[in-house]
Amino acid sequence: MGSLSIWSIIAVIIILGVLVTIHELGHYWTARLLRIKAYEVSIFVGPKLLHWRHKDCDFSIRCIPFGAYVRFTDIDEKGNVVESDDPGLLINQPRWKRLLVALAGPFMNIVLGVLILTVLYTCTPFNSLDVAGAQDGSQFAAVQVERGDTVVAVNGNPVFTYIDYYYEVDTASRDTDPVTLTVKSASTGEKYDVVLTPQLDERPMIGISASDDTSNKYSGWEIFDVNESQNNGNPVLKVGDYLTKVNGKSVADSDFRDFLGQQTEGDTLKLEFVRNGVPMEADCAYTTMVYSNPRGVVFFSYEVADLTGFFKAFSYAARMPVSIVNVSVKAIGDVFEGREKVYNMVSGPVGVTTVVSDVVDDVDDSVGEKIYFLTMLSSIISIGLAFTNLLPIPGLDGVQIILIIVEMVMGRPLSKRAEGVLNAIGFVLLLALVVFAFASDIIRIIVGR
Repeated sequence: MGSLSIWSIIAVIIILGVLVTIHELGHYWTARLLRIKAYEVSIFVGPKLLHWRHKDCDFSIRCIPFGAYVRFTDIDEKGNVVESDDPGLLINQPRWKRLLVALAGPFMNIVLGVLILTVLYTCTPFNSLDVAGAQDGSQFAAVQVERGDTVVAVNGNPVFTYIDYYYEVDTASRDTDPVTLTVKSASTGEKYDVVLTPQLDERPMIGISASDDTSNKYSGWEIFDVNESQNNGNPVLKVGDYLTKVNGKSVADSDFRDFLGQQTEGDTLKLEFVRNGVPMEADCAYTTMVYSNPRGVVFFSYEVADLTGFFKAFSYAARMPVSIVNVSVKAIGDVFEGREKVYNMVSGPVGVTTVVSDVVDDVDDSVGEKIYFLTMLSSIISIGLAFTNLLPIPGLDGVQIILIIVEMVMGRPLSKRAEGVLNAIGFVLLLALVVFAFASDIIRIIVGR
């Protein structure tokens, strides 16, 4: 990873600033709707840059671009909370109103994520799970599925968007394992199963999946996947690289595949490739690997041309939160089962900035592609923030939600001692999460070098 550019940092500040602001405005708007007093809405923290008053509430934009908050209590000159029996205060409201206010922030992040995706899908083609065809020689080409039928499950696990599908097919299943697809007929509505059975073979390989279209500016193969066994388990190529030459032979030459096939197991090949616009070289062992033909399912990509298309786009956007939760829960299970590294599960500010930097600073992407990926990333982060805020950690909405629910079940508030213990446990979890997020970011950077 290179150094983070100022544009990457600015992009992260803008994205997180907007998402957190919408979250807090969700609390504020719900409170106003329920006729609950709000004393202050602050965008960012620290000293005030701008300040105005609207509907008996102070609004401000502060100078440190991290976080935002809504204050529902009055404070005295010493900064202490002023206790009052005022029926307009949040603390004096019925439990169901307080619960709605607490839930409103995460809910707004989900709504924002879905709205961003709906706009994105309305302006650009979006992927579906409706079958359009099969790649030649693929596993899917060997089964009978009608064009327009929809994949609804993989190995018995429901899939809602392409995110679930590719997780089940690529991450949860090995390339050498058969995969069972449950498909819903477009004509009858009935479901049926088809089995994708890999055809296995082995031969000396570099260990990449790439497009052999060399019409790009590097006249190279764009790499889509890198086998973890490449170079005897020490991969030298990365997804997004462009492989241009092997032992001085251009991949654009018509006889390149014949040339590569003449190499023997154990040979050390000199790879020339381009990574983010920078020409690089590395040695790679030509080793025997087991490989299978591709799954080969080709899905329809839809464009919005009418009102029906818009509602289809909205439907797919609305499924995304379900997919993100579904994949996240399963990914956590992968960690406990040893199939995934624990440091890949949490991302802190460094990790988010690094991802944004990879998009903003990629010299091979057009401005339109960068805007598309940043918009997509914003929607995913917004949805992720919604569920993160439901964690029972001090400073997040999850603590208040749990306390209110417990109060509703018990018919009375928790004792101050019990609430203090809960907050203390949550604070320890918060510190652990912060440390772990930063450590995970650093480990990913080191491993990814």
